[in-house]
Amino acid sequence: MSNPWFQLVCSLIAMVMIANLQYAWTLFVEPIREASQWQLSDIQFAFSLFIFLQTFVQPLDGWFIDRVGPRRFITVAGILCGLGWSAMGYATSLPQLYLFYALAGVGAAFVYSASIGSALKWFPARRGFASGVIAAGFGGGSALFNVIIQRLLIPEYGYRTAFLWTGVIQGLVITIVAQFLRHPGPGFVAPKPAAAAAATASRRNTDHFTPREMLRTAQFYVLYGMFVAVACGGLFLTANQASLARSWGMTSALTAVVFLGPLANGASRIFWGWFSDRRGRENTLVIAFLLQAACLVSVAVAGPASTVLFTITLVLVFFTWGEIYSLFPSTLGDYFGSKYATGNYGLLYTAKGVAAYLGAYLGTRVLEASGSWTIVFYATAAITLLAALTALALRSAPLPKKVAASHLASASGAAR
Repeated sequence: MSNPWFQLVCSLIAMVMIANLQYAWTLFVEPIREASQWQLSDIQFAFSLFIFLQTFVQPLDGWFIDRVGPRRFITVAGILCGLGWSAMGYATSLPQLYLFYALAGVGAAFVYSASIGSALKWFPARRGFASGVIAAGFGGGSALFNVIIQRLLIPEYGYRTAFLWTGVIQGLVITIVAQFLRHPGPGFVAPKPAAAAAATASRRNTDHFTPREMLRTAQFYVLYGMFVAVACGGLFLTANQASLARSWGMTSALTAVVFLGPLANGASRIFWGWFSDRRGRENTLVIAFLLQAACLVSVAVAGPASTVLFTITLVLVFFTWGEIYSLFPSTLGDYFGSKYATGNYGLLYTAKGVAAYLGAYLGTRVLEASGSWTIVFYATAAITLLAALTALALRSAPLPKKVAASHLASASGAAR
């Protein structure tokens, strides 16, 4: 159980099992709306709440996981994910829907932070690749499940039964896998990088920052703002792609989208993580963000023309969006070290919660108010372009430095 690859596979399985909690949600939105007559934005608030808890719980649980290990937390996560997701099918009011999705969100937070943190600890010399593999489990793991849910479970048995059985299966698998997860012991020797380029392409800090030390640096807040900006468009599309297909008369393309989209999302995390190990983290951020902005615009311009273009543009959005979940944790590890990686990334990952509110909830409110999908796509493309320009400037910025304790003491004395 002390083999890095074994730990990577176990973490990957756990991540695959929580993929549906985010990426299959869009398939349930219209059935819930038809059964309840609730407003679309009110239903999508549940998605925003799920993302909010999945992200804002991580700074706290990451601190504990860094110190006590992942096994107990992911065991609890299996229970919360299974219970919350299964119960959503039987929610008879919006508060119940919010509560059950919130439980699943807390469970997903435990799995996500423990799995990403484990990858950074077991593969310190290949952070981009390792975090990309783990993030790919979350981004791409729902591909096959989505087709089964959309083509079989919901049409044949109804959305309530689909919630129940997928929740039970996912919860059980997570609980079982949790029993094998460990952090590296004191005698651990990290695997060597596959090539010399992997060890030198990205700038790496020699210091290990605690979460508190990291929060004192300007670089953290720059990364945070970039994360929020780039995450908005993909989260809006993740929550609303089924509703978009219905609105534009593209329902015949939905099966292809919900299968190929997650595959592209998952492949994106591995490919861009691998690419960043060789070409440098900041360079990769610039390239990926520019492509993401272009792809968001392409949905608005070319997506309505045909089912083929609709499918292609949505899949390309996911391929140029999913990389944030491998590039940001690996960049954070380069900037602030791996010793406190779980807790540090938990803080940065809360940016996804902010983006979910801005993209999935407020974006849907803008859609309802304007009646135009394209407005949201253009707006999210604009802020993604701004993030690309920020990443370009980041290339020449210095790596963060710790603030000396003596400096803090003198600053505190001067303030008095």
